[in-house]
Amino acid sequence: MRILFTGGSGKAGRHVVPYLVERGHRVLNFDKVPLGHPEVHDLMGDITDAGQVYSAMRTHAGYDEMESPAGAQLFDAVVHFAAVPRHLMVPDTETYRVNTVGTYNVMEAALKMGIRKVIIASSETTYGVCFSDGVVDPKVLPLEEDYDIDPMDSYGMSKKVNEVTARSLQRRFGADVYALRIGNVVEPHEYATLFPALKDDPGLRRRITFSYIDARDLGQIVDLCLKTDGLGFQVFNAVNDENAVPQPNSELLPRFFPNVPLSRPVGEREGLLSNRKIREVLGFKEAHPWQKYVP
Repeated sequence: MRILFTGGSGKAGRHVVPYLVERGHRVLNFDKVPLGHPEVHDLMGDITDAGQVYSAMRTHAGYDEMESPAGAQLFDAVVHFAAVPRHLMVPDTETYRVNTVGTYNVMEAALKMGIRKVIIASSETTYGVCFSDGVVDPKVLPLEEDYDIDPMDSYGMSKKVNEVTARSLQRRFGADVYALRIGNVVEPHEYATLFPALKDDPGLRRRITFSYIDARDLGQIVDLCLKTDGLGFQVFNAVNDENAVPQPNSELLPRFFPNVPLSRPVGEREGLLSNRKIREVLGFKEAHPWQKYVP
């Protein structure tokens, strides 16, 4: 597929884009800074400028495509990761503006121009635990896609709004629009620095419900979304199978969530931010569990 990928130079994108290229996709990276991948053309642009976004939807994915007399073509799919990537990087108003206006621009341009597959990056912060003030309990565990998401912060709010926008635009145009509630992204080199401390202090990851997503496994999830048609509007938790800490749920739940009810039984190692839906609906099979990299 020919894919317009926004934000391919970011922490997640710089692993997802190469994954897609390795599987035969042609990717154009639309970002403010270059990715510098030898097989990916970088188109510098700003998602909050609707004119730039519309222009990018039908363009060459590289200089080689100019050899065809057909001219610039519409992309087969859009993967939208560009955003202010977390809370407290810029003022709240700017986080909200960039993430909501930028995402609206990308989805509207793609769908009005006839693209039939759009994948957007939502966030596990929409569940309202990660960036809330104080120590906050979820209403129920495990966290699954039908949860009544209620974030407190501007970042999580922007992602919730983007899911609402995605649902509305999918209803209008009838295309496939999938929102990925992406967990804490872990790059390969981060296992050595982030994970050893969790043996003694699992509470370091309480705010993210002990979850994580290996950046390469996120690539697989995006690829599976590209290959899976006909689902309309969908939300998927994009996380690995198990918690990112070595302690079992029989220890974690009474220690960190003693007052939170369970909607169903959970396995001892099962992720409390559940990826059951991507396993059952998309056929996701993780390739990079943290245990492969942490003694």
